[in-house]
Amino acid sequence: MTHPTYTQQALSRYTLPRLKRIAAERGVTPTGDRRATDTWINAIITHQSTQTHKVSDNQALAQAELDHFIADQAQAIAPEPLTIVEISFDHHEYYAANQLIASISHDDDHLTQRWVVMVNDKELFRANTVMRCHRFICTHYKNGKLPVQEQLATPCTTGNEIMAQIFNECEKYGFEILDDGIYQNDEKLGEVGQTDGDWWFTRAADETQRIPCDSAMSAVQSLSMVDVSTDGKSIFEEYFLDQPLEQLTGNKLQRLLERTELVTV
Repeated sequence: MTHPTYTQQALSRYTLPRLKRIAAERGVTPTGDRRATDTWINAIITHQSTQTHKVSDNQALAQAELDHFIADQAQAIAPEPLTIVEISFDHHEYYAANQLIASISHDDDHLTQRWVVMVNDKELFRANTVMRCHRFICTHYKNGKLPVQEQLATPCTTGNEIMAQIFNECEKYGFEILDDGIYQNDEKLGEVGQTDGDWWFTRAADETQRIPCDSAMSAVQSLSMVDVSTDGKSIFEEYFLDQPLEQLTGNKLQRLLERTELVTV
């Protein structure tokens, strides 16, 4: 089974329970203090580096090549900055001036040249690494030889782009996105979405009520303040609306401080 490859920075954002689940999926058993997140992060990173499965190695190498190449050479190759939206590991979309110009996808059915450049749903180029596809797009766009994409796309309004924004915000809090909503430690917090350009979120306690907000960041941040042990109430609803701060018991006050610290990290 092929697992996602995580960087040290990405793993450092996750909670201890999430790190334990990632380790368990890979059969990783860390040594050292299992109460420390660094112990689990180091064990996962070490496990990833020792994997010899060809597919996993190719994916990690391809992603590393893409990141390095984009950072060092994209500006020099393209006549203007190209915006690259990572829809998933095996699908990247390239935009110029808010217009989709090409995409790169992964063809599992091909033995060697699995990375494909697509324009207007037609294959233009095929290679064994994503870096070569990236170079093809930048070079041909610079020379004016890239076919014109027939369908215009507005970033941040397509379904893929909306999901990418939600995913990026959930990553900051270590949340998981499943088919039916957003979860933390196997407990559902609610849902986040966009309808007709307007962002909203719902809490698990009342999924019929869509609460408007101004961005994916504010929607996910609002869900981060939901305490699943209080039937979906936010920490502010649970404490500030029910009783004055000075009347909180020691346990409740400590709980509030811990949840507030989590939100502001």
